[in-house]
Amino acid sequence: MTETLIRNAHTILTMDEDRRELTDADLLIRDGELIRIGHQLECDGETLDASGCVVTPGLVNTHHHLYQTLTRAVPGGQDALLFGWLKTLYPIWARFGPDEMFVSAQIGLAELALSGCTLSSDHLYLYPNGARLDDTIVAAAEIGLRFHPTRGAMSIGESAGGLPPDSLVEAETAILKDMIRVVDMFHDPSPGSMCRVGLAPCSPFSVSRDLMRDTALLARDKHVMLHTHLAENDEDISYSQSQFGCRPGQYAEDLGWTGPDVWHAHCVKLDQNEIDLFARTGTGVAHCPCSNCRLGSGIAPVRKMRDCGVPVGLGVDGSASNDSGNLASEARQTMLLQRVANGADAMSAREALEIATRGGADVLNRPDCGRLMPGKRADIAIWDVGGIDSAGSWDPAALLLAGPTRVKHLFVEGRQIVNDGQIATIDLPRTIETQNRLARRLIT
Repeated sequence: MTETLIRNAHTILTMDEDRRELTDADLLIRDGELIRIGHQLECDGETLDASGCVVTPGLVNTHHHLYQTLTRAVPGGQDALLFGWLKTLYPIWARFGPDEMFVSAQIGLAELALSGCTLSSDHLYLYPNGARLDDTIVAAAEIGLRFHPTRGAMSIGESAGGLPPDSLVEAETAILKDMIRVVDMFHDPSPGSMCRVGLAPCSPFSVSRDLMRDTALLARDKHVMLHTHLAENDEDISYSQSQFGCRPGQYAEDLGWTGPDVWHAHCVKLDQNEIDLFARTGTGVAHCPCSNCRLGSGIAPVRKMRDCGVPVGLGVDGSASNDSGNLASEARQTMLLQRVANGADAMSAREALEIATRGGADVLNRPDCGRLMPGKRADIAIWDVGGIDSAGSWDPAALLLAGPTRVKHLFVEGRQIVNDGQIATIDLPRTIETQNRLARRLIT
């Protein structure tokens, strides 16, 4: 039995059923589980002083492309819309292999951890030169983050009217076979699981109707979740209407892609009928505000989605379309954009933080995460509000208004992943050096 006591926190934002906030309080962790929250608790194990800190549940990232940390700020894609950006980057990604996938996943997950993230999904939909989903799963295990990798896919190349080059697409029989393999090998459905696998054809413009439908049937048979991109921008809507004769929401519903075991990335252009559909069916949304701004896609109707009952979490999206993987910054951007679109009272700092924690956990069907309550997993972010970021703040718990975007300490399943602002599980400087060497090789 291992115990850790986090004591004397300035404020604990629990995100429990009542959204309680405790001051000068303690948390007791035992064997990966949060045991108690209260005052003057005692512990037989290690003690960590959280004086001057705000404690929150670990943040949850519901959409990422970790491999893209090797292609940040690529010339030719810096000022492009979605489809043009993809056309610039596909030939570069075609040169990746297992090393690129592994190291970029480590860098991306370390960056997330430093921003307070304890649980991340990943959407890997291309597998050049022997790369496999396994590469990212091993990387996540070494970093120590709770991981929800998804086996993505592209099957319609340029010669068949699709967007990606033929070199990056796979035969659909091979895709389905490997989906079965990775689920059987890595998916752990148990409470407290550190790895759950989802199935995730890339998008309606890169796979066939048959693959979308067959993947949905396979996911239900295996009891795993489904994920894809949907309604990201105006080009996306036009493609759906011209190729399928309907809007993306109708396309998704027709192929079995709605329900509480499904979450879609972006959804910037959902109309009211699609929002109502998602609310009625419990279909989740991964909101990616910084990427949507970077690619000029628009502002997703998050306020309307939440008011209608759509489950919404946050995603940083790939670092090639965001250039950063800071989930705390993503939460602040969510708050600001909803205010731009709907007024200064449209979203509070605490609601945006709720979306980043409890909201994301609910989208990923992880009620054991995203809130600080006895019996939940010990995924805990500790933020130092004694620094310049919060200097002069009258409400240090309003982190997204005036607070740090990098954690002081981070625990996942009770294990300390970030200690005093530094990654504790890998040699990060050496990994960065490797990452930059791989990037230079891709540039030449």
